[in-house]
Amino acid sequence: MMSIDKIKNETTPMIQDDILDYAISHGFGDLHFKVDNETGMKAIVAIHSTKLGPALGGCRFIEYPNTTSAIYDAMRLAKGMSYKAASVNLPLGGGKAVIIKPNQPFNREAYLHAFGRFVNDLGGRYVTALDSGTQLNDMDIIAQHTPYVASLSSHNGDPSPSTAKGVLRGIQAAVEFKLGKDKLEGLHIAIQGLGNVGYQLAGHLHELGARLTVADVNPTSVERAIKNFGATAVPTESIHKVPCDVFAPCALGAIINDFSIGQLQTTIVAGAANNQLAHSYHGQLLHDKGILYAADYVINAGGLIFAASKYLHTPENLVLQQIDGIHTSLMAIFARSQRENRPASEIADILAQEKLGLAPTR
Repeated sequence: MMSIDKIKNETTPMIQDDILDYAISHGFGDLHFKVDNETGMKAIVAIHSTKLGPALGGCRFIEYPNTTSAIYDAMRLAKGMSYKAASVNLPLGGGKAVIIKPNQPFNREAYLHAFGRFVNDLGGRYVTALDSGTQLNDMDIIAQHTPYVASLSSHNGDPSPSTAKGVLRGIQAAVEFKLGKDKLEGLHIAIQGLGNVGYQLAGHLHELGARLTVADVNPTSVERAIKNFGATAVPTESIHKVPCDVFAPCALGAIINDFSIGQLQTTIVAGAANNQLAHSYHGQLLHDKGILYAADYVINAGGLIFAASKYLHTPENLVLQQIDGIHTSLMAIFARSQRENRPASEIADILAQEKLGLAPTR
């Protein structure tokens, strides 16, 4: 079973595959390409599924080694958005856009105007949002040409608090299922990464009485966690080796890999990072070691819930219920994983595929 967002962590191996064959085998609906001759803008919109609603997903504005790599990046991420939305029962499909950033001078604002017209031409099948390389003022420019934008400066919102709250609920679900505890007080949690989400998560865990060990490349963030949360600090290369109840990856992806997996001394892996499994088979290895894994695209779905609420005009009380529902979604995954003796990562994929009406991918 191929785990979502872990289809391939590198785009290079995928260019050996035929793009359209890959699209068909992974249930894609649309691939759209736009070349704007006036500005030189080149953009891609990959729409994985609109079965549950319009395909919402961010727009990346970064450099790529070649166009093929950009296409596969858009496709990989679009599929991940479909699974993420389905896993928390949002009325949305999954899409992703890429504006290929040139390695020479260009008119950024003109590119964004052209991209806004491109999105509008898709008639609402795709709704764009923030992603790597884009900012809120970019979204404001795009919104001059289309209503299909989920991130605007007028929304006055940062998705990281919602992501952190969802990760907290996911950790609580994992602790309840694996350790039989309904409280986090006294539990030892090792957090890798103290960015916006990781630091807020540390604050929530501290308030609930957890004992924290932390690591981050930014020494200022580490010092704040020591001062404010009584955390213990370890080097970044050692955090995954810490004996703990929960290991929470909240930094870069692929932390669960051939090298690290044998060094884990935890019973639960549950954190905010994307692409935590370097390859899908690492989910099986975690399962074989008796380590419960909270699928990343489920536990970190709070940010998507927040972004979707701005586009769908969801009442705040319902948004809170949806974030709280991450606990319910993960408990269902854990229970089926135990019942069928299959990795939780695999079960998460299967449940999402069932909601999307897709055949299992391998």
